[in-house]
Amino acid sequence: MKRTIKTVLAIFALVFLIHSCEDRLNLDPEDERLTADAAFEDPEAYKEFLAKIYAGISLSGQQGPAGTPDLIGLNEGFSNYLRLYWKMQQLTSDEALIAWNDGTIQDLHAQVWTSGNEFIRTMYTRIFYQVALTNEFLRQTTDDKLSGRGVNDELRAEIQIFRAETRFMRALSYWHALDLYANPPFVTENDPIGAFLPPQIQRADLFQYVESELLDILDTMAAPRQNEYGRADRAAAWMVLAKLYLNAEVYTGTARYSDALTYVNNIINAGYEIPDVPYFYSFLADNDSNGAQNEVIFTIPFDGLRTQAFGGMTFLTHAPVGGTMNDVAGPFFGIASGGWFGIRTLPNFVELFPNEANSADQRALIWTDGQNKDVESVTNFNDGYGIFKYRNVDINGNPGSDPSGDHVDTDFPMFRLADVYLMYAEIVARGGGGDASTAVSYINELRERAYGNTSGNISTGDLTLDFILDERSRELYWEAHRRTDLIRFNRFSDNGIWQWKGNVPQGTTTEAFRDIMPIPETDISVNTNLQQNTGY
Repeated sequence: MKRTIKTVLAIFALVFLIHSCEDRLNLDPEDERLTADAAFEDPEAYKEFLAKIYAGISLSGQQGPAGTPDLIGLNEGFSNYLRLYWKMQQLTSDEALIAWNDGTIQDLHAQVWTSGNEFIRTMYTRIFYQVALTNEFLRQTTDDKLSGRGVNDELRAEIQIFRAETRFMRALSYWHALDLYANPPFVTENDPIGAFLPPQIQRADLFQYVESELLDILDTMAAPRQNEYGRADRAAAWMVLAKLYLNAEVYTGTARYSDALTYVNNIINAGYEIPDVPYFYSFLADNDSNGAQNEVIFTIPFDGLRTQAFGGMTFLTHAPVGGTMNDVAGPFFGIASGGWFGIRTLPNFVELFPNEANSADQRALIWTDGQNKDVESVTNFNDGYGIFKYRNVDINGNPGSDPSGDHVDTDFPMFRLADVYLMYAEIVARGGGGDASTAVSYINELRERAYGNTSGNISTGDLTLDFILDERSRELYWEAHRRTDLIRFNRFSDNGIWQWKGNVPQGTTTEAFRDIMPIPETDISVNTNLQQNTGY
């Protein structure tokens, strides 16, 4: 799917779904806009619509890199789903901060946000735009709709797989809503279109909904590793189930580690592998073909010519580059247009590696030249070591396909086997089942890739929760897991201190209610069904 993502010009109904009540009047269009049935006269329209749903994570409008946005408010770069989700997970944590001073962006790392924060609001809006896309696809592909259009049996069977993938994508976004906002509004394809105030769903109920959706689609999803690149398969659904159960105690108050273990084991036995290539291959422009792809369970594809946007991997490749890194922006980073002087890391993260920047652990992709380890000023890019994890060059140093150097070919590995191995080890350490020696073997497989030998290997006695949290950071940093991890380990708000947390240089604890984001005030003010999360 990476090479075939298209814009679906006929999805005019989705605009009505969010912004209009005309559907209630059953009016016929007076201009030449296509009706929904006319839009689906071309059998390819179903797959094109599915492509739009997948592209809802990587792109932010109908025309790359900008020009016809999905959402009005923040510009298309800022309003990109992946870029926003990354900020929610990383800028709020001990792994990243940003030098920019756009609006309330600094409030994320400081953990002093309010219900008026425009980045939190736009993440929320992006999630529900994605839900709207998925709901409309499901409305347009019911048995009655397909029969009325005379869809043949072969295409109908394919559409059933598309529907399962669409429900997966909706479950993924609802999991993000569950994790970030806890008690959001709730809409499915069975709700009315147009002027409608969605009811609020409580976190435990949303947990059950996401769980039930994923369980229901498993048999319809493609077998693991049997779908097109960039499309979800059964293992992707297993992964979200495993994530759901791993965090169940946070979400519902009841631990479900043994259930998480079931799906972790399913993935481990599904044929994925830790490839015999260096760690950094997983984050290069050819990470879809250099061997690293054999580890990836679900990816968000990017292409410098076909998926042009100022969010997503364009952001994650350009924003960390500044200072002396910018001197080699073209040859080393593959971004001839230069860096954006934005994201860096903090001493807490750097100190997770022995000998810090000169660590034998090759996962430490840390840039020290011209940078200060401590962050005296958040807005000074040179305060805080740099990170060069994501680059737009292949294993031979050739730049990506976009000759301007603006847009990148590097795909975002949302879920990969290393995470699954670490989840297995955590379940063992929490007494949720599994085998300690097996957990150690999984950890050592990751560390042997990191060190190139067995010098970094651990023993069973090292398998503590503190070690696992640190190892998750060493292995998965800047992959949009950290906020959720810190909350699960009770290190996010009223425990855990890092520089500029609490908006003070040395850092301080913050209020426990910040483990959950606020429902945006803009939605609270118009939807009388919603109650604000505690503390906001």
